Amino acid sequence: MPWLGPGTTQRRILLSVRRDEDMTTERLSLLRPTRADVDAIFSINSDQRACVHNPSDRLATRDEALQLFRRWDEHWLRFGFGYWVVRDRGLDAPIGFCGIKVMRLGEREVVNLFYRFDPAVWGSGLATEAVSAVTGWAAENIPDRALIARIRPQNVASQRVAIHAGLARAEHLDTISEDGIDWIFARPRR
Repeated sequence: MPWLGPGTTQRRILLSVRRDEDMTTERLSLLRPTRADVDAIFSINSDQRACVHNPSDRLATRDEALQLFRRWDEHWLRFGFGYWVVRDRGLDAPIGFCGIKVMRLGEREVVNLFYRFDPAVWGSGLATEAVSAVTGWAAENIPDRALIARIRPQNVASQRVAIHAGLARAEHLDTISEDGIDWIFARPRR
């Protein structure tokens, strides 16, 4: 059944989810990462512009990208979900990553929404489309898990993406992390 993102201003239809949890939207394919994606993981995560709000995430070597891929793959194996590689439908080159990861926020286990895209596609609505697909998948498949996004106060574009995907500001959950203050956005409870 098609999913229409709650609270989105640009309601993108999730066209399909295959059994292995790869997804397609109107303009995108979201695929589980493979070892073949390590170069793209390195390219995007070593770009200073892409990591400006989270400098500790910036990669310096391809080996770091390989280690990051292995952590993503281990998460998929353990939980059955994780980060997806995002591509323009029908094209091979990844344009970003979007997904969810189990983590602790204070004393509570949550799933953290993550998205990072090649700066060349910023402003095109593709992050919002991917994030809406992922939050829709989470609402359907893991509705009892608290879904959050940790966003820097200065990262207004990322805040807009989270809001368009149906998350709301949850100031009472704000925290400090390695790169500074994290504003928390959360999926409202139904």
